[in-house]
Amino acid sequence: MSHSEPVGVRQAQKQRTRQALLDAALGLLEEQSLSSMGLREVTRAVGVAPTAFYRHFRDLGELGVALVQESLASLHATVRAVLAEQAGAEERIDHTVAVVERYVREHPAHVRFIARERHGGVRAVRQAIAGELDRFATEVAAALKSQPVSQGWSDEDVRMLAELYVDRLVMTASAFLDVSDGAGEGEGVDSERWRAVARTARRQLHLISVGRRHWHDAVS
Repeated sequence: MSHSEPVGVRQAQKQRTRQALLDAALGLLEEQSLSSMGLREVTRAVGVAPTAFYRHFRDLGELGVALVQESLASLHATVRAVLAEQAGAEERIDHTVAVVERYVREHPAHVRFIARERHGGVRAVRQAIAGELDRFATEVAAALKSQPVSQGWSDEDVRMLAELYVDRLVMTASAFLDVSDGAGEGEGVDSERWRAVARTARRQLHLISVGRRHWHDAVS
């Protein structure tokens, strides 16, 4: 790269290379875990020298952490928006499940990466996923706290409720992914199994919602 190039051009090229490394790694992780993937595999897929990797990441663990952030960032904002809707519980539940469905359809590799590495062998990535889900629960708790039905709830109970929602969303995404992965090569996704996952998710969220309305009576 010429030193006469403007700083903005060099930065743009650096960002493109960084994103190419992330994309290549995500593709390779479709068939293996992060702990079994080699750095040279990633750089070979991008077409850069292994030394170029270290201009962007200290190691594969740091790349994995960046993938965690990339994988979950857009889902945070979307779910927060649904929870902030001034709609009834049933409508919010339908919208939430639809958001998860769409996310799995549009980002299956990201969902697969999170599902595999959540309990995987790279500690930094496990911690990053746990941290992102913890932050997600904090955001959901803030949205739930603002709803009238949460009036009188302690912060601890609202947080517990938020963690239930986040856990169900993660498990629902994994269930949709299992249906998608179960389709043979050249076959379409089993639409009935897909609808069954959506129905189960809505029923589970509805059960949480019903319990929420009666929580104070149960513990008083």
